[in-house]
Amino acid sequence: MVKNKITQLHGLEPQDLLTPLDCLRKQLEELKRTLSDKSPAELLSRKEVALLLKTNPQTINNWTNEGKLKLYGLGGRRYYKRNEVEQALIELNQ
Repeated sequence: MVKNKITQLHGLEPQDLLTPLDCLRKQLEELKRTLSDKSPAELLSRKEVALLLKTNPQTINNWTNEGKLKLYGLGGRRYYKRNEVEQALIELNQ
């Protein structure tokens, strides 16, 4: 059983109470935005990755074997996640 508690606040301005609440509200909004942005990853076949990167499927195999691309499998099929393929691209300094 919870007993009623009396809390007294002396010398506090309203803003002293609102600032932490505002910070908490912003954190909750950010968490909500992060969780709502989670969409399923677009899966691509080796051939689709090759077309996306304008190369041939054997090069995709080579990059996978070298660890440059991450491969996923399900039921005998092999897939790449589009966002991971795009992240694998590196910026070149010229």
